[in-house]
Amino acid sequence: MNRAHFAVQTALVRSLSLLPRTHTCKLHTQLQRAWWQKQSRWLPKFSRSLAASITTPKDTTEAVGTAAAGTIKKAARSAAGGVKTLPQVDEPLETGLSPGRTRALRKKRLAIDELSALGFLNTRGYTTADEYNLEELHAALKQQNLYETKRFFSTDNLGVEQNVLFVTAKYQTGSRPREIFFFREGSVVFWNCNDIETNNVLNFLRSFERESYVSTLVHGESEVMPYTYIASTAVDVEGDLVAESSDLNVASRAFFQNGKFYLTPDSDNFLYKYTFSNAIAQSIKLGIWEATLDRYIDSMEYLTEDLKRGRRLRISRASMLRKTGELFALRHSINLSSDLLDAPDFYWDREELEGLYLQVCSYFSISRRTKVMNEKINHCVELAELVSHNLNDAHHIRLEWMIIILIMVEVGFEILHFVEGALHQGNVMHASPFPLSENSA
Repeated sequence: MNRAHFAVQTALVRSLSLLPRTHTCKLHTQLQRAWWQKQSRWLPKFSRSLAASITTPKDTTEAVGTAAAGTIKKAARSAAGGVKTLPQVDEPLETGLSPGRTRALRKKRLAIDELSALGFLNTRGYTTADEYNLEELHAALKQQNLYETKRFFSTDNLGVEQNVLFVTAKYQTGSRPREIFFFREGSVVFWNCNDIETNNVLNFLRSFERESYVSTLVHGESEVMPYTYIASTAVDVEGDLVAESSDLNVASRAFFQNGKFYLTPDSDNFLYKYTFSNAIAQSIKLGIWEATLDRYIDSMEYLTEDLKRGRRLRISRASMLRKTGELFALRHSINLSSDLLDAPDFYWDREELEGLYLQVCSYFSISRRTKVMNEKINHCVELAELVSHNLNDAHHIRLEWMIIILIMVEVGFEILHFVEGALHQGNVMHASPFPLSENSA
């Protein structure tokens, strides 16, 4: 790069001979300033200042500029020998700080808008709390008289507790129904609901939540998936034949392909919508737990730094016990209280629904994400145990020192008592060196 700069500067100096003498001083001063510039974009800046300082007639200026530009290009090619030229000032530089994530999100949003233009509807999923009080929510929705309850059922084999509430909007705004699934574990999935209705329902849910999440976390971990209704003979967006009317069976009435849901507009497609909603809710809930674990890891990062530098741990035994409790509570929620490790019991005797559920879960990489979370939790458990052992050892050492000090204090008091008794006996002997007995009297 230094050789290229030297060749370009030499070409500029040669081109100055074509200018009038009155302008040579100004250009020479600017050339000296540009000579010491080490930045990579010095050439466009200097060329712009060079053009601004020249006040010669138009024909002379054009001739000088053409000659200088030609000389610069030849010198740069001969010196650089295939070195990539810098972009112009108006061209954006591609660096590692380019907003790649923003562009990806914009493309995702554009894809959803394009699918909406093709007739696709949107399914939105949120997880707003640890648990919903579905009984009170059911009663409140009846009193509100905006949604009609279609199903309020239990998904376990025992049927002890009803954990899913399915409602539809009474007042239609289009040709397709608007439906909502409420899950007791704190998730809600909207089918064909716009942003205004979604936000109103989310605000309405706050009165029935237990351990609510913050709004930024709720909206940050939400999911939006496209879906559409298909006829008996349907062709997907890519032009592939999906199902023939002759072989249309239960499995082809709903399927998942390329990140999109396809359903037949039957009145009994409730189970397929529930299956899709259940998989979306599982993914969102896992995302909430992933964010919780990330915050936990960030809160424990300073302890690893203290251990590395051999400093005193800046946490108390009570606080560390609470941290360990949070970790085990999260592990319990992931591995014992949820269905992330295996398909729910609801799908054991419904093979077609189980296939759809596993397909959507595979799309969201639920199994891999769960495995990664368990590995992270195991590492955090090891760190928590190490810190707890260190704090317990320090506590035991402090207790031992307290016992040693108490023994030393007791020994000191015994010494004082012994000295005091010896002094008292010496004083008595000094007061009466020849004591008189009764016989002598």
